[in-house]
Amino acid sequence: MLSAIKFADEVQPAYSAGVLLLIAALAVLVLLFLIMKLKLHAFVALILVSFLTALATKIPFTDVVPTMLTGFGNTLASVALLVGLGAMIGRLLEVTGGAQVLADTLINRFGAERAPFALGVASLLFGFPIFFDAGLVVMLPIIFSVARRFGGSVLTYALPAAGAFAVMHAFVPPHPGPVAAGELLGADIGLVLVIGLLIGLPTWFIAAYLFGTFTGRRINIPVPELLAGGPVAEAEDAQSRPLPSFGTVLAVLLLPLILIFFNTGLNTLATAGTIDGDATWVGVVRMFGQTAIALLITVLFAMVALGRGRRSKADIEQIVNSALGPVCAIILITGAGGMFGGVLRASGIGEALAGSLDNLGLPVIVAAFVVSTALRVAQGSATVALTTTAGLMAPTVAATSGLSSIDLAAIVVAIACGATVLSHVNDSGFWLVGRFLGMDEKTTLKTWTVMETLIGSVGFVFALIVSALF
Repeated sequence: MLSAIKFADEVQPAYSAGVLLLIAALAVLVLLFLIMKLKLHAFVALILVSFLTALATKIPFTDVVPTMLTGFGNTLASVALLVGLGAMIGRLLEVTGGAQVLADTLINRFGAERAPFALGVASLLFGFPIFFDAGLVVMLPIIFSVARRFGGSVLTYALPAAGAFAVMHAFVPPHPGPVAAGELLGADIGLVLVIGLLIGLPTWFIAAYLFGTFTGRRINIPVPELLAGGPVAEAEDAQSRPLPSFGTVLAVLLLPLILIFFNTGLNTLATAGTIDGDATWVGVVRMFGQTAIALLITVLFAMVALGRGRRSKADIEQIVNSALGPVCAIILITGAGGMFGGVLRASGIGEALAGSLDNLGLPVIVAAFVVSTALRVAQGSATVALTTTAGLMAPTVAATSGLSSIDLAAIVVAIACGATVLSHVNDSGFWLVGRFLGMDEKTTLKTWTVMETLIGSVGFVFALIVSALF
């Protein structure tokens, strides 16, 4: 991602903001036409449109392929390990019956009629320290297991959970977007955390839980077989073996969260000056709390904890191996989506458009939301939209008198809201959710894109209210 931003800084826009915006809009329309009308595979279509967009925006010929590869590689660097390792954990939980144990416990505690709410609450808790991609992949087998048990559209169960991860990832430190935005604007990170939760929780309930259950009644999507337990014979074989305990399953789920929390928590303390961030012990603990390493440790732990006394070593190896094939297409399509976003960033579309919007004379919190929304739509990445908008708005915020610490925290959340709306084909999350839930592009736009837009819009209204009242 840093390399992609570097490209964007080095390449000067070839056209005005209006022309660049038109090119971006045409690129999205062409992409949708290729995928939805001509039925061209999304992976091929994304690469083709990325190439054509690079040519149309006059990225130097010698930089076209490096720019494409940078966007593709940076996305895979952050997604491939997380999806691959997360899929292994999910597969182990599913095949050994761990997902069913957890699902049964959740349903017994909350009741069958509140299963979507139970999954959403669990995802809110898991989503505090863990990134969107990894958290969703680990939760999907549990979501699918509950959906199979109670029937109905998988969207009823999946959207509240996916929305929970999206809210926590965008609104709440210690995730990188709100932390970076808070630091750039001079906001207190602890207060951003409090305001982020204060706004994020009701936003999730309205825009993800209520919308998800409503959409599930209108759009019937069957439970995908992607991360399923496999053929009936395999499921029956799993049921004939002793199931893992709820404590074991919970340990598998909590282990990566605890490790990641150590990393993000220590980073927050170091940023606040509470501890010495350069200390050796801090570096070692944070290294083991990096998401990829935390998931690797969890895979090894799950292989032992879930397989011991239930499966042979050969069986465990086969289970984790079978998890990789189905997610390869998702990883490649997600990487190609990152390529498209990288080309848009390198072309200067986001910066030119944000610069124009910044001069409209809007109130600071409204301008922050509008600029962040423009960057999100133009280049896809929520984290890039958050950090770039904060950098663009920092001089304006510094020059605006009368802003309280709560105002600054509310502005950070408003930027996060703008960076959440209108997830579409240049966002890797769009492809990740769509492919995992077995939806075509049109259905993903009607469900995931609408939910993300609701999350951003409802959250922005709450941010305005908080800023006005306090």
